[in-house]
Amino acid sequence: MVRPRHRRWEIAEREATDERVYLDRRTFLRDAGMVGLGLGLAGCNGSDGAEAPDSAMRGADAVAEALRLHPDAYPAPRNPAYTLDRPLTDRTVAAAYTNFYEFRNDKDRIAELAAGLTLRPWTVTLDGLVEQPRTVDVDELLRRLPVEERLYRHRCVEAWAMAVPWTGMPLRSLVELARPLSSARYLRMVSFMRPAEAIGQRVDTWYDWPYHEGLSRAEATNELAFVATGIYAKPLPPQHGAPLRLVVPWKYGYKSIKSIVRFEFVAERPPTFWNEQAPNEYGFVSNVDPAVPHPRWSQATERMLGTGERRPTLPYNGYAEWVADLYA
Repeated sequence: MVRPRHRRWEIAEREATDERVYLDRRTFLRDAGMVGLGLGLAGCNGSDGAEAPDSAMRGADAVAEALRLHPDAYPAPRNPAYTLDRPLTDRTVAAAYTNFYEFRNDKDRIAELAAGLTLRPWTVTLDGLVEQPRTVDVDELLRRLPVEERLYRHRCVEAWAMAVPWTGMPLRSLVELARPLSSARYLRMVSFMRPAEAIGQRVDTWYDWPYHEGLSRAEATNELAFVATGIYAKPLPPQHGAPLRLVVPWKYGYKSIKSIVRFEFVAERPPTFWNEQAPNEYGFVSNVDPAVPHPRWSQATERMLGTGERRPTLPYNGYAEWVADLYA
């Protein structure tokens, strides 16, 4: 029996539009990164003064709580080694347009649908081929591992792109904390499984939940690989993968798994979420490559969110000097 699946190319791409912010409460949501089309529905109905949905306030409250717990982490010192060749994407545009299939495939509503995700308490398991498996609280990680800000390009397989400032820590530091055995050749990462909070997990049952991804150990310990806890000098809002997400900027965005609960070190290459859905379209490596088209569109150019500017796609998303030797 063939299992039905929804393919990523079935998503209609629409340009995200900034929302005007009128009330002080909306201003807080904007500063927390919670502004999105879903939070502006009242304005579309002619009620600009309407209150934001309760779920959105829970999401904003979670961001505020993370900031309260770690007031010295945001803003973090910027690492000058990572620079951009383009302006930063406006934060409200980045917050309003994203993929997070746990909350369905409507980019413009993810901020609304993900806002009710419970972010505290949140624990992360480090296990598999390690000296001693352990479970740590995400706030303990933030206290133990110093954070920094990095400016990175982000490239989606759907040929849109943005440039954002991430706050977090090198993935290498988390690998060192886990103390993997020499036999651990790959790192498998797993996201949360909460159908009661994530409508996509409840409705889109043809997917193999929870979301899972993987890197080779060499990729995981490359200096570019990053674990983000914040964006735009604030803690991550739910739609960006709070409280802990991967950022591997030389790969297509679906490799940067969100809301991670497990880092498992394994000997063999692990299966990954989109590769299982469509193995001929989404490979394990998934490096950005303008010369290799998607079956439904070219990857030669990319559209910048917010401005609509078309730019040439760069091999490895412009990070060849850091990572090309991994694939030689």
